[in-house]
Amino acid sequence: MTFEKSDDKRRFHRIFYHTGAVLTGSGQTYPCKIIDLSLRGCLLDLEQPLVGQADALYSLKFDLSEEISITMEVAATHADANRVGFKCVHIDIDSISSLRRLVELNLGDSELLERELAALGDLAEHADR
Repeated sequence: MTFEKSDDKRRFHRIFYHTGAVLTGSGQTYPCKIIDLSLRGCLLDLEQPLVGQADALYSLKFDLSEEISITMEVAATHADANRVGFKCVHIDIDSISSLRRLVELNLGDSELLERELAALGDLAEHADR
């Protein structure tokens, strides 16, 4: 699987949250580690190379605690060896609430979080057109 590299045009702050996760899709299961997260996507370090279609959708799941886990549908955007960037395509309300809280705690700035949520809403609005 190959992707074109692009200039970093992030509109969302990344938080560094190193934890184990599981990525599933294209008939494969990929144990991985999260390098960083944002409200819009993540960077993963996979134990094995990602195989499959460049436009394939994957499910990413990781635990915040014994009671709280986050699951999101993601699509690969870029890869450098086993480090792969993904954009979030869909996330359920419970998972986005937990992710929002995690980002808020790590950013330490609720106004910054609100700006990012507004930007996320703008992206969703433009995608629907």
